[in-house]
Amino acid sequence: MNKFSTELGIIPAAAWMLAMLAGVCMFCLLFLFGMPPARHHWPLPGQLLFCLAMAILVFAYVMLIGYINADARRRGMRYVMWTLLAIFLPNSIGIILYFVLRDPLLIQCSHCGAAGRAGFVFCPQCGSDLCPICPRCRRSIEPAWRKCAYCGADVGPTVAASGPKTTP
Repeated sequence: MNKFSTELGIIPAAAWMLAMLAGVCMFCLLFLFGMPPARHHWPLPGQLLFCLAMAILVFAYVMLIGYINADARRRGMRYVMWTLLAIFLPNSIGIILYFVLRDPLLIQCSHCGAAGRAGFVFCPQCGSDLCPICPRCRRSIEPAWRKCAYCGADVGPTVAASGPKTTP
């Protein structure tokens, strides 16, 4: 399973059904009522293609809103606010803002299983280390580092081997 399939999997079933319904309704409404009058008649394949393209755009828009809702919830953000901003800000500004300003995925504590933000060094529930820390200055470090970037201390292979786990 690739990353795209995994990301599509977080979209709730209700959003899939709503997107399908909105797409079918858009197709029917455009085909029945939105086509030009008979004297400027488009050929039937052109009408069908236009209606199908608009239905696919509506389907994709509703699916994107569903993804934003589920992704913001997964990241511990204010998902209702971001969903409403994505819907009501014009010209897709809310959607663009969400993807620019979204928080990183939450880190799961290896001891108690509680979720914490990516910048947290210690678990808010049990106090254990969420990410590797420098033994001298106690700041968070990257798992691949051999020396601490803040104080220059040797990190050692045991600290560098343990890394944060992200929630799916």
